Amino acid sequence: MNERLTRLWATKTKNDEWWSSFVTAPLAIAANYLLVDLTWLTPNRITALSFVAAVIGALCIVVGGTSNFVIAAALIHVSHILDCMDGQMARYRKTSSAVGSYFDRLTDQAQVILWFGAVGYAAYTSSLDVTPLFLAFIGTAFYGLRGYAKYVAVHVEMTLNSEYLAKISAEKVITEKAGIAFTWRENFNWFLKEQHKIFNFDEGVFVFMLSLALLLNNLDLMLWVFALSQFFYGSYRAVQHGWRINSTPSHPIEK
Repeated sequence: MNERLTRLWATKTKNDEWWSSFVTAPLAIAANYLLVDLTWLTPNRITALSFVAAVIGALCIVVGGTSNFVIAAALIHVSHILDCMDGQMARYRKTSSAVGSYFDRLTDQAQVILWFGAVGYAAYTSSLDVTPLFLAFIGTAFYGLRGYAKYVAVHVEMTLNSEYLAKISAEKVITEKAGIAFTWRENFNWFLKEQHKIFNFDEGVFVFMLSLALLLNNLDLMLWVFALSQFFYGSYRAVQHGWRINSTPSHPIEK
């Protein structure tokens, strides 16, 4: 088997998000197959290109119109493919860095806010009803709460136990169940089992959901799904992390 393809496939996140698993991440591997040895193209530059594509996509949504919505849908996918590419390239080259990881995560959060803020505005201008703006605000706020609750919980757990990160890393060993080394039947079974992840309503689902809504020009329904799902997950994760911390032996923690 082609050595470069084998090495690139090994860089794919083992427990990826729903749409990323079988669409954007494999497309990123295909792009990296052609580009990974171009030394001037660095993972951080790909992160920057991903964010630029996301911003242009958001601007197309704000301008509005069928053709701009189609362009935006394409750019959202391009942005997400590039977002998969940067990490794969860094792992392939063994050049992963803390600052690269930081800006990758930061731009991921920013682009979700930009996309759904733009969609809320576009839906508002077409109806002059403030409901889409409210839904976009609730969705982005509680999506942010999902991540914030996680990182606050990690900070608290690290305060209680400095070896906490090493502990959870050891617990997160994931066995690969599909890929180029597996049979078509094993890959098909993996594909079927991946479908439940659509209900996680994470960034990978947003890429699919938002693009489909733009192509169908049905933004209001998508905003309702976005707001309700993030309100649920944001609230649930906050309570879940708090419950777990409450069950940990107590130690004094500074606010």
